Amino acid sequence: MQNIGSTTQGMTQQKQTREASNVFKPFELQGKPIEQQFTNWNNMIKTPYDKDKVDAYTRTRVILLNGIENNSVITSHAISRMTNNPEIKRVMSTIRRADSQHQETVDWLNPGNQSILETTIAYEQVAVDLTSNLAKNEPDDYFRQVLDYALLEDFDHLYRYSLLMKMLENKDAEKIVQGKTEIKPGRPTSVEHRHPEDEMRKHFDKDSAHIKSWMNYYTIVSGEQQTMMYYRTHGANLENDLARKLYAEIAEIEEQHVSQYEDVGDPTATPLQMATLIQLNEAYNYYSAMQTETNERIRSVWAEFCAHEIEHFNMCNDLLLKYEKQDIRDVIKTDSIEPLIVFEPNKEYVNKVLDTQVNLRPYNMEFVSEDQLPSNWKSFEYQSKVNAGGVPSEIVEERFRERR
Repeated sequence: MQNIGSTTQGMTQQKQTREASNVFKPFELQGKPIEQQFTNWNNMIKTPYDKDKVDAYTRTRVILLNGIENNSVITSHAISRMTNNPEIKRVMSTIRRADSQHQETVDWLNPGNQSILETTIAYEQVAVDLTSNLAKNEPDDYFRQVLDYALLEDFDHLYRYSLLMKMLENKDAEKIVQGKTEIKPGRPTSVEHRHPEDEMRKHFDKDSAHIKSWMNYYTIVSGEQQTMMYYRTHGANLENDLARKLYAEIAEIEEQHVSQYEDVGDPTATPLQMATLIQLNEAYNYYSAMQTETNERIRSVWAEFCAHEIEHFNMCNDLLLKYEKQDIRDVIKTDSIEPLIVFEPNKEYVNKVLDTQVNLRPYNMEFVSEDQLPSNWKSFEYQSKVNAGGVPSEIVEERFRERR
């Protein structure tokens, strides 16, 4: 088996081959024993990246992988609350502790001198380029449409936050995105607010879904959930009244995105199947990050944690075999996953979606042109309520233009 938690010599060999590696083969990778994964505080909390020198996509990988770990921990807690099997509880608790330490290592790679707004710009760059990458490689047409739909909303959030940062901190968001992600209006944030019933989506079938759909599902749910939690937590830490309201407005849309995305996965998957797939998804994301990471110090973190997650994946699969008499191969029906998740510029793709889908709206779990909506579409009334008295995302743009 290939040892991915390797030494410097092994990393050098991997560096030479990573360009050609676009396939993830989890059953050929060697994990690291769980009891060897726990570490001390000094090793857990590493030196953060330099915000003025870091590559934009190193920053986005840190944000995504933080979300991946958070989702694993949150879901593991939920599974433990819903089972009375002591062995499953013990295994989930042990894996969860390792993932919890991972999350702190990854999140603490963000530097303390990076402002909330600077980090927010990076969060929206994650949303735009991650969603684009997943959509371009999503085999399910309906799921791809769901991804494209939210893409244009996150694209607009990037624009609104960039205006706010310029107003409050006199900083240019281009320094964060480094020209790799375009900053301009998308679907206006003011029209993104929808009644909860209009966030319902159809789900794929676990018995026929492609493994890439499963990986895209857990990746986007984790990423959007992390964004929602960041805005909910940090919006209250800002002093400016308009900024606080903008974070509240966009945090609600991120909650909508989590609602629509989580609906896409098949809810009939068992808790053990979900736990195993989530650990597979973590390993897949770390492996993907390893292949393109330009910061060798941070890449070593991705490699180490990939080996950890392979072990977690195998531990969950052992539980699946023991208690449900099923190997995860029976669910995913493959030994490999491709392509990998790659952060790269997606300007052409985003503009194509913007040109063709900006006027789409969700109705009866499908997407239709705005002019095809019935007059009693529930989201019309909902928008009139939440937007009464002024819309923060619109006020930000108005005030920005007044200052020019």
